[in-house]
This record gives sequence, structure tokens and C-alpha cells, in this order.
Amino acid sequence: MEIADILAGLYGDKTAAEYNRKLQNKINCFKKKHPAENIGEFNETDAVLITYGDMTENTASGNPLRTLDGFLREYAADIISTVHILPFFPYSSDDGFSVTGYRKVNPALGDWNDVEVFRDNFNLAFDAVFNHISQKHKWFQEFLNNDAKYTGWLIEPDANFDFSQVFRPRALPLLHNYEDVNGKIHRIWTTFSKDQVDLNFKSPELLIELIDILLLYLEKGARIIRLDAIAFCWKESGTKCLHQPQSHLIVKLFRRIAKEVMPGTLILTETNVPHKENISYFDNGDEADMVYQFPLPPLTAHAILRNDATALSTWAAGLEEPPENCTFFNFLASHDGIGVRPLIGLVSEHELSFLAGECLRKGGNVGYRNNSDGSQSPYELNINYYSLLQEPGEVLELTIRKFILSQAIMLSMPGVPGIYFHSLFGSVNRIENLTQKSESRTINREKIPADILREELNTSGSRRQLIYEEYRKLLLIRKRCPAFHPKSGFAILKLLPETFVIIRGERQKKVVLAIFNVSDTTVEVSVKDSSIPKQMNSLTKNKTITSSKIVLKPFEFDWLS
Repeated sequence: MEIADILAGLYGDKTAAEYNRKLQNKINCFKKKHPAENIGEFNETDAVLITYGDMTENTASGNPLRTLDGFLREYAADIISTVHILPFFPYSSDDGFSVTGYRKVNPALGDWNDVEVFRDNFNLAFDAVFNHISQKHKWFQEFLNNDAKYTGWLIEPDANFDFSQVFRPRALPLLHNYEDVNGKIHRIWTTFSKDQVDLNFKSPELLIELIDILLLYLEKGARIIRLDAIAFCWKESGTKCLHQPQSHLIVKLFRRIAKEVMPGTLILTETNVPHKENISYFDNGDEADMVYQFPLPPLTAHAILRNDATALSTWAAGLEEPPENCTFFNFLASHDGIGVRPLIGLVSEHELSFLAGECLRKGGNVGYRNNSDGSQSPYELNINYYSLLQEPGEVLELTIRKFILSQAIMLSMPGVPGIYFHSLFGSVNRIENLTQKSESRTINREKIPADILREELNTSGSRRQLIYEEYRKLLLIRKRCPAFHPKSGFAILKLLPETFVIIRGERQKKVVLAIFNVSDTTVEVSVKDSSIPKQMNSLTKNKTITSSKIVLKPFEFDWLS
């Protein structure tokens, strides 16, 4: 769709014509200052590291971003192609997702020069946290000061608004009261918290301002733009206020602009919803370039915890290849918890309760959402992924074997892998971070001084050292295999309940057979598929394997080619 057509779909023809002129002027000015640079497509050599800017905090240096860059150059430059620095803007809560200023770098982290230095060795991914702002953001404060410019930038539903169908991702109030300078009370829409007030995309002036910010991010080197909570951005009375047609048009608009000014830029939508809703953001290949594989984290954990890959295999077998220029963003852990809502329809309510119970048993917390009938359902597991797989008292070698198996499953899936900092560097639950229930996600957001982390990574036989070395080995193998290209094709083989089996590279001359034993018993499998030769080489063990007799020990896997 052309930009003018998208604007017309949002605001009508007359308004669209006016704002299309404004937008085209912005785009033309940007292109004059910044000649388009095609930064290429993703391939099998790509992997994205997800991290906060101060994950390797160093109070002595006073510059966390520079410390992180130096650390990643030392430990990740040969295995990671893109660094997703989680919101590095000034903020008031939610570890960066309550933004108080979109155009500045949080001075506690550094400045724009410190962000751009990463470009010497990595591509960059930025968050566009455009669904909401902090209540301390200038726009909201000026709204409370009765500045007419910002009157339509927030959402203050009238008395006739029908809230009956609104989807709630949190067990928190949808509206909060705020008092303006004259003492008047305003009831403002807050999807996530009182400190996160939703923006009103029905204002074309607001949209133009956000596009100007988007262009700033592209100017500063963002190769991936992650649209945070974008599914909630448009509200209509009597609807779920989720996945509205206008929300899809806004994603299309951001993508269309990004492609015009900086070819190769990718739009990643963060829509933590059931799979069918999630992939709707691909549309016909003209919307999101990548969507998160949200069912993958809980299904992989479920397979290992239950010693049964049936649900994982069934879901994966039903995946359809995304449109030509689109792909999946695969991950298991992130700064957020492990969402379980995407499992609706994939596993029973009993299995959802099982996962929630495992999380609680292993020191985590469970987030709940409100249902329309007044009940609550598990929404998110707040726990480190390694800790979720670990049994109390379990020997280190066994837990690491389960954890690396889980990561290898993720690395084998079609798409681009996203690896959380604490997964690559072998972290566990940070219980002391849980100072209060509202901060439950901090259990997986530990900040570690770089010198301490280096010492642990250089300690032979330590948990961190063992996990990092195994992970690094897998990423180096993956980089050398064209069969792991995001668009090489795939097929799922259902052999035994205890195994997850995927063939990658259907469209390549040389395929990779990835086979996983998710159980605590030894299994023997025979693979009979026309694309699989009788003799295969193990990429992980450097030996020849007969495909008619593959023996896997408990929680063992192999990549065969």
C-alpha cells in the first residue's frame, strides 16, 4: 500500500491528503541528509542478542554502554550479528518501558555516541515503545497543564464507550485517574500500569511526531525496529481494542517508510498472543518483516519438563512458511517472562496449570490476567529459563544438558534466533531482585559487573563457562550451514513422543537433520525420509551416524548433515 492510501484508511481522504504532504516532506528531508543504504538480508550467519544497556554494569567507568560494547566485542563478536539494546531512553518504571523522552539516551547509560559505537561490530535493534508513555513524559504533563496541542494525544473515553469486550493483558485497572492543574479529574486509558498512559493514534499529529522519532532511530543505525505492544495501539468502543484493522495499517505505514528511507530495515512486531493472531501481522508480506515465535518458549519447556515433545511437534508441523520476504524471530527467554497465553488451543488447561506450578515450585512467580467472566488465567511465567528446567538438587551436568538442548531446538527452527543475554552467559534466578511482587520480572534481569562476569566465564567447569562454551560452539556451527538460512525450508518428522525432529534445508543441496531427545531415558530412532542419506556426519560430535539407527542418551541431541 502507498503511504497516502494507508493514511486514508486511518483518517479519511481529506485529512490524509494534508498529512501525507507533511509526511512526504519529512521523508524527503531525511533522504537528502541520509542517502539510502541497503543493509542486506538476514541469513544463517545472523543471531540477535537481547540485552539491557547496563547488563554488564560498571559503576567505576560511569559508562555502561561502552562497558557492554567492550564486553560483547570480547565474547560475542564472532557469534552475534545484531545487538538489541532494550529501551535505553530516560524512563520512570518498568526497566525502560515507561519512556519519559524518546529522543534522548538515558544519561545513566551514556549518550547517542555510546549507542552508535556498537555499529563498528554489530547491527542494532531499537525499541519503538509507541503504545504508551510514562505519566512523567512531557506530553502527558503538558496535557495536565491543559496545553491544547496534547488534548487529543491521550485517550479519555467518554461515558458511552463500551468496555465489555476489551482484552486485558494484566490484572490491573484499565483506567486511572489523574488531576490537572485546575483540579479536574481525567480518567485516562492505561493498558499496562498507572505509569504507562496509552497514546491516541487517532490523532494524526501524534502519528507524525512518532514517525519523526522513527526516522531518528533509523538515522542512529537501527536495523531492526521492534514495535512494542503494537497490537493495543488502536481502541474502538465495543471491540477487544486489540488487533484492530487500524493497528495493522500503522505497522504497514512504519514498514513502508522504513523501507523507503533505509532499505533492509526490518520491522519486528511484539504481539504476545496465540499463534494465528500473531502471524496475522505478516499479512501479505507488506506488514511485519518478523514476528516473535511466542509459542516456542513455553512449548519447548513443556516438552522437556514432561519428557514428551508431542505438543511441540504438532505445533511446529502446522507452521506455514511466512511470505517471501518475511520470517520468524525465534527465542526462548527475554527481559519479559515466558508468556503462556500463546498456548491456548495448543495444550490443555491442565498443562497450562502444570507449567505455572513448575514455575512456582522452582522459585518463580506467575502473572495473571483478568478474563471477561471475572476469573483469572496464567499469563506469564517470571523465571529464568535455566532455572525453570532445573530440578532441585540436580547435578550441574544434567541441567546444562537440558538447557543447551532447549537452546539448540530454538536455533534449529526456521527464522532468525534471538538470544537473551542471560541465556548466552548462563544465569539463574536472581531471587534477591524480587523486592516486591510488582517487580517479578526482575528475577531474569540481573545486572552483573563485567569483571565479575569475566572471572566466572574464565573459571573452568563453572556453570557460566560451560554454558557459554557450548552455546558458542553451536552458533559457530550454525553460521557455517546454509541449511539454517531463515528461508531454506523445513519439515517436521513425528517419530517418538520423546523426540523432536526437524529437517532444515529442503531447498539446499545439503540438508541438516536436527534430532532431540527431550526425555530422561535413552532412545533409538530410525529416520526414513527421501531427503536423508543413510550415512550422515554429526556436526556436533565429528563422527559418522547411520540414519537408520540413531541412539540418543537422555536429553541429548545432534545436528546431522
